[in-house]
Amino acid sequence: MTRLISGVEDMIERLETVDYLADQGLATALFLAVELPQPILLEGEAGVGKTEAAKSLARVLATPLLRLQCYEGIDASEALYEWNYARQLLAIRVAEARGEAVDEHGLFTPDYLIARPLLRAIEHPGPYPAVLLVDEIDRADDEFEAFLLELLAESTVTIPELGTIRASHPPVVVLTSNRTRDLHDALKRRCLYHWIDYPDIAEVVRIVRRRVPGAAALVAGQAAAAAARLRTLDVQKPPGIAEVIDWVGALSLLGVTELDSQAAADTLGSVLKYSEDLALARSRGLDWVAEGA
Repeated sequence: MTRLISGVEDMIERLETVDYLADQGLATALFLAVELPQPILLEGEAGVGKTEAAKSLARVLATPLLRLQCYEGIDASEALYEWNYARQLLAIRVAEARGEAVDEHGLFTPDYLIARPLLRAIEHPGPYPAVLLVDEIDRADDEFEAFLLELLAESTVTIPELGTIRASHPPVVVLTSNRTRDLHDALKRRCLYHWIDYPDIAEVVRIVRRRVPGAAALVAGQAAAAAARLRTLDVQKPPGIAEVIDWVGALSLLGVTELDSQAAADTLGSVLKYSEDLALARSRGLDWVAEGA
């Protein structure tokens, strides 16, 4: 069987071509997820690049990314499929207007089915598997987690009116979690696991300069170091890599060549997103934010 990715080094190099810089551990986990294949659970603080890893993997494989954003109360109909009731009702009214008998079986065909991300991932025709991103699975409840576990284990879906649909190309499944709650051991047992930590400042600078090509190395380094300092405060939303990218983009657009207290004061809303966090940073001192002084 031909491999989609030849090895870990190939994964690193191909991710880099889509501007995602992965270390050896993450690249190994993603390679195994593709080639075993086996679902992978990526955990880490918000903003460390979990979702971006799945998006980049889809670009590397040149295959669709199907994203299911989880939230409290999500159920199977929103994740898997539902019937298009409005279209079914319209078909009934048209039949009645023509004096025709309503064919109930004809109302439950694929033409009236609305496929959600899970079903679309299973029905994906190939030739390569789709990447199914189940984002922030920790926000869903226990029942949805159990439902998802069964579906992922079999790569099949049973629709009572249509029968069982089995994936011809089972998706590459990436689950992400910010650890707002603990996931069940049963789910973790079936997944590869990788924790994504905040990268060091030098790595953040490499990432930022990929995403903001015109950024000066000095400003990128200062912003990365400042974000690391801000994460030591008791902020509600610690700044992740995405916020550093936004911050450096704003500084570059303003023509800032060196981060000082005034530049920090003017642009702090690019990296901190709560008024309480802004107040906490200012109380610590803008010189400290900008320069660590």
